[in-house]
Amino acid sequence: MDLQLKGQHALVTGSTAGIGYAIAYALAAEGASVTINGRTQSGVDKALHKLKAALPEATLQGIAADASHAAGCEQLISHSDRIDILVNNLGIFDPKPFESIPDADWLRFFETNVMSGVRLSRAVLPGMKQRNQGRIVFISSESGICPPAEMVHYGMTKSAQLSIARGLAETCVGTAVTVNSVLPGPTLTEGAKDFFDKLAKEQGLSFDAAAKAFFEQARPTSLLRRFIQPDEVASMVAYVCSPKSAATNGAALRVDGGVVRSIV
Repeated sequence: MDLQLKGQHALVTGSTAGIGYAIAYALAAEGASVTINGRTQSGVDKALHKLKAALPEATLQGIAADASHAAGCEQLISHSDRIDILVNNLGIFDPKPFESIPDADWLRFFETNVMSGVRLSRAVLPGMKQRNQGRIVFISSESGICPPAEMVHYGMTKSAQLSIARGLAETCVGTAVTVNSVLPGPTLTEGAKDFFDKLAKEQGLSFDAAAKAFFEQARPTSLLRRFIQPDEVASMVAYVCSPKSAATNGAALRVDGGVVRSIV
């Protein structure tokens, strides 16, 4: 299927690895010009090199900027005359008991996971409305619907993204601009793999055994019963960014492997 993304310019935050990188790859493979973003120049350069090797015909650029701060968001926006697709993927997580989460962590998670998307969306939305064309996608999580006991502060930010995305969609009524959320379930990103490798070692288990125990104990409602691959999430995002998804607006689209036990 041709997703009709040629001539579109996409900015994907937090895209040097994991889900963000997979989204950047999927959009570039469909013909969009893509700006990838990460905090460090070395990380951006490495991801760009990898993408260019895989997609030599793609139009790519990279910007090192910390979008968890207002200055970093301004830096990202200043490098692009026009953004047709904004994917707010930047996010952090850190399992921690609620009683041990200090104020500083709550604020850091909110600034990174929520305000990065707020600031960038606020910057690009007027132009999208003026051109009567655009896509904004927030990468939320199944944790936004089912907040995890081991990461209450993370779940809070993912719920906030759902509310913001729906609210922004309401401001686009009658236009060809859409704002949606995509909710991945447990996904095998580099960070998740490192976490489970460490957990497996501590428990004297293999990675597969630790993953099996995770789905049995922490995510027993999963229908997939395995980690989702980043490119499986990226496929949904690429579609939502396409003109073919014109009738999908203000939606929370789950790519959670069936973890959320609900039909709506």
